[in-house]
Amino acid sequence: MSAPEKPLMPAVADPVMPQSGPTTASTRKTAVLVGVFFLTATTAFIFADMLIGGVLSRPDFLTGASADTSSLATGAFLLAGQFGVVGIAVLLFPLLKRHGESLALAHVGFRVVELAASLFYLAVPLLVIELGAGSRDGTIDPSASTGLGALVQAQHSAATLLIYLVTTAAGMCMAVLLYRSRLIPRPLAILGLVTYPALLAGCVLDMFGVVDVTQGIGLVALVPGGVFELVLPIWLFVKGFSFPSQN
Repeated sequence: MSAPEKPLMPAVADPVMPQSGPTTASTRKTAVLVGVFFLTATTAFIFADMLIGGVLSRPDFLTGASADTSSLATGAFLLAGQFGVVGIAVLLFPLLKRHGESLALAHVGFRVVELAASLFYLAVPLLVIELGAGSRDGTIDPSASTGLGALVQAQHSAATLLIYLVTTAAGMCMAVLLYRSRLIPRPLAILGLVTYPALLAGCVLDMFGVVDVTQGIGLVALVPGGVFELVLPIWLFVKGFSFPSQN
């Protein structure tokens, strides 16, 4: 007589681990890179504009441009840091899209336009170098230097204003999404929400000739942005992003 068969045990499915979203630890490198790109783009533009603007502020600067070639070339080289603005948007997109994909895409688009505006600005020091060389070797009539200089100065002002306008649009998209997502503390996100409308107000007043955002009282419009774009990278270096909904 055969032994009774043992009852078969029902198959137990392997437990499915819940898939978690991004965490502070998993995005630490992203936070550091975003901070690096912010600091690089901001500080590079500040120093580039100081060097280039310093040359353009001199009377009849084209005549003596050959002596300023090093400053102009250094300023042009520093503007390469503006490529970082696109990196900011690309790195933030996976984290921000769940809080507003359209705004996150708009942020990427505006950052690309910001880079294009920076390339328009880049033409200024390169033009001064070439026109200065032409003025020195006689291929450009010295009598034309005043008119050409005024044209280059106008391009510099227009390019600067364009960069600020596009930065405002990109920054507003980013600030709204950072506020929604709570990736950074709310007070810091609110500073971002204040920063870019202030810059926009300064740009509008500049377009109507009330102030000049590159000097005098117009510089007040840049103060909140300077604080935000300094504090934000430091926070990202020290603390990284936070995900309070998953804690």
